[in-house]
Amino acid sequence: MTHDFHNMEKKWQDRWDTGHAFEVKTDPSKKKFYALVEFPYPSGQGLHVGHPRSYTALDIVSRKRRQEGYNVLYPMGWDAF
Repeated sequence: MTHDFHNMEKKWQDRWDTGHAFEVKTDPSKKKFYALVEFPYPSGQGLHVGHPRSYTALDIVSRKRRQEGYNVLYPMGWDAF
């Protein structure tokens, strides 16, 4: 089975663009919630199974807060130093 990856990629990027999947609508009347998780060092030195667990847990909390009506900023991948 073969896939046309170029068309598949374009299809989903177009759908995300038209659906505004990566846009955030903020409402100043809502409470704010900020969550930050730091990535491990770029070398990967000291990686262990606890790293994905902490990323997953904070992602779940952030999504729950969003469902509860918070304005959520979850800048995954930003460096906190």
